Amino acid sequence: MNRTETIEAVRVDGRGVWIDGSPRTLLCASLFYFRLPREQWRERLEQVRASGYTCVDVYLPWNFHESAPGHWSFEGRRDVAAFLDLAHETGLYVIARPGPYICSEWDGGALPAWLGLDPELRVRQNEPRYLERVTGWFDQVLPLLAERQYPANGPVVMVQLENELDFFDCEDRAGYVGALRDAALGHGITVPLIACSGQGDLAGATGDVDGVVPACNFYPDDDSPDIEAEVRRYAGLVAERGVPLLITETNRRHRTLRRLLASGAKLIAPYLQSSGWNFGYTPSTGNWGRPGNFMSHGYDFGGFVTSTGARRPEYAEAQVLARVLDTWGAQLALAEPVLPDDRPGCDFPTSAVSAALAFPEGGRLVAVPHLGADPGTAIVGDVPVAVAPGSCPLMALDVPLGAWGIDATLTLASADLVAATDGVLVFSSDVPVTVVLDGTRAEVPVSERVTVTGVTVVVLPSAEAARLRSVDADGTVRVSDAPRPPAESAPTAVREVRRRFDAPPEEPAGRHTLPPTLESLGVYRGRGAYRTTTDLTGVDELLLTGAADIVDLSVGGRTHPAIAGFGAARRIEVGDVTGGVAIEAVVEIWGHANFDDARLPALRMGALRGLGTLWKVRGTTDVSALWTVDGHWAGNPAPTRVLGGWSSTRVAEPVTYGRTVHSPTPSALHLHGVIEPLRVSVDGGEPEAVHTENPWVLLPAGTHRVAVTLPHHPSAPGLRAELLTLEAVRDWSCGAQNDELLAGFAARSGPAESVRLPLTLKPGEETWLDIDLPPSPEGYLVRLDATQVRVTGWAGGECVGRVWSGDRPAFSGGDPDTLWIPPGWPGLTLLAQGVEGRDAPGIRTLWLEVPT
Repeated sequence: MNRTETIEAVRVDGRGVWIDGSPRTLLCASLFYFRLPREQWRERLEQVRASGYTCVDVYLPWNFHESAPGHWSFEGRRDVAAFLDLAHETGLYVIARPGPYICSEWDGGALPAWLGLDPELRVRQNEPRYLERVTGWFDQVLPLLAERQYPANGPVVMVQLENELDFFDCEDRAGYVGALRDAALGHGITVPLIACSGQGDLAGATGDVDGVVPACNFYPDDDSPDIEAEVRRYAGLVAERGVPLLITETNRRHRTLRRLLASGAKLIAPYLQSSGWNFGYTPSTGNWGRPGNFMSHGYDFGGFVTSTGARRPEYAEAQVLARVLDTWGAQLALAEPVLPDDRPGCDFPTSAVSAALAFPEGGRLVAVPHLGADPGTAIVGDVPVAVAPGSCPLMALDVPLGAWGIDATLTLASADLVAATDGVLVFSSDVPVTVVLDGTRAEVPVSERVTVTGVTVVVLPSAEAARLRSVDADGTVRVSDAPRPPAESAPTAVREVRRRFDAPPEEPAGRHTLPPTLESLGVYRGRGAYRTTTDLTGVDELLLTGAADIVDLSVGGRTHPAIAGFGAARRIEVGDVTGGVAIEAVVEIWGHANFDDARLPALRMGALRGLGTLWKVRGTTDVSALWTVDGHWAGNPAPTRVLGGWSSTRVAEPVTYGRTVHSPTPSALHLHGVIEPLRVSVDGGEPEAVHTENPWVLLPAGTHRVAVTLPHHPSAPGLRAELLTLEAVRDWSCGAQNDELLAGFAARSGPAESVRLPLTLKPGEETWLDIDLPPSPEGYLVRLDATQVRVTGWAGGECVGRVWSGDRPAFSGGDPDTLWIPPGWPGLTLLAQGVEGRDAPGIRTLWLEVPT
């Protein structure tokens, strides 16, 4: 930590964050250049600055700039240097987060997909092959950041290394983070280096490496009474390390942000206050602790600015809080968290532990969160005060006012102080405010002013306080006009489209004994086709293993429902076909996993995409019986029981069941009834975890001793085991359609016919549609009235995004049912794909909405 204390322009120490020698409390909004058109960068940056926030944090996604090995781009929408320069012009500081891993619900967490092609390379480890690749990325991006450090040529005040490493099983954290630190220093980074913990493991995030400041991410329930207790603990832990509490990610609600501030945070960076879009094939998969859900085209979690740039009500809350920070200034930036002796008594739900900040020049600022929905009263210093529901006023107690030329002490103010000048105090509140000055008490209604011991006290409703411009010496308060609500317009129906006759070409990708991964075919984003003909005589079902992301499978001309199992084994009935049968699979990459989820093979970090392996099931045998038992008091000779059938009083203690199985061909052991994760070992090897999401174990041909270890659970329904003997389907021909090929085809005009909607499709059928959009300075939201259709859209030479209507997996993020066409992006081409499901595939209408 000592390195940062010697830097004059930007430094951190146990008291706080210092910029140009002055202490600062930083409000920071996430704003991502790669999720916005370049034409909107300045507008969004200015929007953040107008909110009162003084800083933006921005990830720099490695795989956005290196789209294929050695193919770098920092131009157009990838011109991050231009974005940083705009932030500087706008007057914003920047916390730059170049990874190499960023999470951010982004394709692979920004780690390039081709890293997984090297079996010796281990991502996010202190491992030479991986660090060599990281060095290539850092050699490109760190000089851009070094050139734009504050104050010399730019806005960068901190650089974050990695992201939430404490979620990941890194074997040598100190060595790994140390290597990243050394690279940053070697490229001339002199501003503080930080590393954030996602679940509070400070050493897990930083490796306790000298020169890397630990930061914390908090995502509490906004209504939890325990936020203050948790945050205060971490404020104490980082204080022991001689650094301030930096909250690099948290919720977006400003009531919660006030609670974090009062608990000691010096940097507060709610994640994604300014929303954006996942263009093209860049969303990740498998987020939020549920295995296998998809991230939507819209990237919006309710921040103060929507994906289309509209302000939400929380924007005004940001402006009020920013004015509080400006008004208290250095006093607040250097204030220390304390536990007040006189905890406010409240007749409403509130925090379990009070949070207060002691000012260095005397007095305190006490947070009083109202977690309920009804009007309430708090007793603060024996004085009853009104507190609005859903609010968290920062109440001043015993504060000398000499800094504003007022020879008095503010004994109590029950609302936010948003401005102070010689003889004037301005508060923001939607309920009457109690003010006690030198023992003289006054109740000030909203939108009124009173004089208390010679001081003019003004109370503005929060909506006006958000627009406060200036305060005159006579107490006249000037506010900006309220913004006009955007004019609403009715959606426009698209009734006619042009249907193309041609289809995009495929890049031939050779013949292969078994289906290769898409990445090995050079498809890092996009899709690929797999085709073969095989004899299915006597075969009633197929088994598909290792498939990801979206598999559209056709067997003998019969289309099956889309498979989105992320590597989980799937049984596919084919008993109605026989003889030589054509099989075709089109596999689309929605995105690579951004979180290391061991429950499904394709959700591991670095996992590849493709068809996986398709097997013919030649036989099925029930092997639920004749398992020997090892565990608890089971002796020798070992008892023989059915799988999971051992009875014991020792609930939750592990029991191991063993059995020999034999198959002359490869086989798969299917464990029915798995509830809690269990461990399976084959022939005494390293046990592997088996989960309810994928209760399968693949076995090579031969005789094997299988051991299943599970906690004794007498209430469980029991397990059943099947052994499937398998034969791999072989001799595949492949074709590749990467993102660039598809975008190029979409941008070309081709032979087409005009057709009127509705448009009916068959399951598995694809059609390309061109649509004329009237000019719109705001662009368009395109909403589909459709069933059982996946739609991919292109405009301006780029894939815009994807929508899946009808039966589909779970989605996270913003609205999953719309595409956004940015203003100035010419042309709209849609690829519509019929999907097997409960309803017939088709598009009834396309609706164009002007964003508001």
